[in-house]
Amino acid sequence: MSIFKSDIARFLIKVFVIYVIWYVVYEIWVLPSGVIDEPLSQNIASVSAGILSAFGESIFYFGRVVGISGTNGVEIVDGCNGIAAIGLFLGFVFAYPGTWIPRLLFSIFGIAIIYITNVVRTVSLCYVQAYWPSAFDFTHEYSTTAIFYIIIFILWMIWANYGETIQIGRSTKQPEPAGG
Repeated sequence: MSIFKSDIARFLIKVFVIYVIWYVVYEIWVLPSGVIDEPLSQNIASVSAGILSAFGESIFYFGRVVGISGTNGVEIVDGCNGIAAIGLFLGFVFAYPGTWIPRLLFSIFGIAIIYITNVVRTVSLCYVQAYWPSAFDFTHEYSTTAIFYIIIFILWMIWANYGETIQIGRSTKQPEPAGG
């Protein structure tokens, strides 16, 4: 079939295969062991608690739960800690052509951006829960999830357009022609 000969089809198939492998490995080995999810969720809650405190909020924090005093708090469960978003992001980056050093550097950068997005999401959900509780369910289910996918799309577009130009410690400026 000619559809499998197109670059777009090959890219999408690679993304799908990488994501399926990530998902299977995650669901079978990583998630049940808790080796990544538990500490990541606790870290997101801890950092969010620190930010809320820095903004002058009276907060509570225990394990995976953080909140502004007087609310139920927000629990960072396994499905909401950003691991799936990271898997999707890495699928796009590793499926798209590129060399390994820039790909690795951009992957680290992207994971950091997704992590920061998740912390901002958690802090935002705490504020919504405390000061606009009627919007909490909508914000949790739709708007903050959409933000993750928008961030992943933007990161992928950056990689697709500039990935090969990412270099550390080297100038990307082309040499001037001689004799000018």
